[in-house]
Amino acid sequence: MEQTTAVRPATSQQRAARAARNGGEPTLEFADRVPYDAYVHASTLHRLQQPLSDDPGEMSFLMVSQIMELYFKLTCHELRHAQRELRANRIWEALPPLRRAALHLEGLNAAWHGLRWMTPADFNRFRDRLGEGSGFQSAMYRQLEFLLGLRDPALIRPFRRQTDVHAELTAALDTPSLWDDVVALLARRGFDLPDELLDRDVTAEHEPHPGVEAAWVRVYADSGPDNHLRLLGDALTEVAEQFGDWRWNHVKAVQRTMGAKVGSGGSAGLAWLQRSMARVVFPELWSARTAM
Repeated sequence: MEQTTAVRPATSQQRAARAARNGGEPTLEFADRVPYDAYVHASTLHRLQQPLSDDPGEMSFLMVSQIMELYFKLTCHELRHAQRELRANRIWEALPPLRRAALHLEGLNAAWHGLRWMTPADFNRFRDRLGEGSGFQSAMYRQLEFLLGLRDPALIRPFRRQTDVHAELTAALDTPSLWDDVVALLARRGFDLPDELLDRDVTAEHEPHPGVEAAWVRVYADSGPDNHLRLLGDALTEVAEQFGDWRWNHVKAVQRTMGAKVGSGGSAGLAWLQRSMARVVFPELWSARTAM
């Protein structure tokens, strides 16, 4: 069972005193649990890898998948932080979590490199053991998509029997996305946006709105150093680009390991992923560029 020993705070003076007692050597004896493990829970993390086959390559597939799940959660954490700041009209304070989110997505993209060795023959050695398991079923990835404004109610159906997960996804589906909060902020800053745009069904897919496009054209026309909205647009663009890169890397990984075979979860596999890429993150931020 996981131990819950608390991490004990230490001041700089206490650390200096300990270093003097140890003659500059690291502390090797602890009365309780090793502090690093008490904080990171590394021993727990390293017990979570349970391959289903004897194939040595499966460990790469399993651990890279787990790493991606952690990055999904971390990115969601940052985007929710940015949302809170934007709802409080603190644009400047929303920039750091958005920039961190983009960097986390960059790390997420780098995780694909750990699977570039995998050919169809490599994957087929353990694919059947996965049954119907598929990345399509990642609840945390759905949370990330919903936060970015890509919301499809049908995609939470696989979680109906996981009541807690289903409830969380339903709540996320019914909550304004980051982009909804950005549009609401533009309205509060005086841009002419119709009320029906601000009240639109948060679960609905939508085409780029001319009013939102026009707002971003005006934002980018002001190149002054105090134009925080322009900095916000730049930070959102980086998030969207990194997320788009992840989706494209996913397509390439499927092409490399499966070709056009049916997906493990029953989807059309490669064709389904290619179609999903047509759903654009922050659509007006991109369509406005035509008029800039």
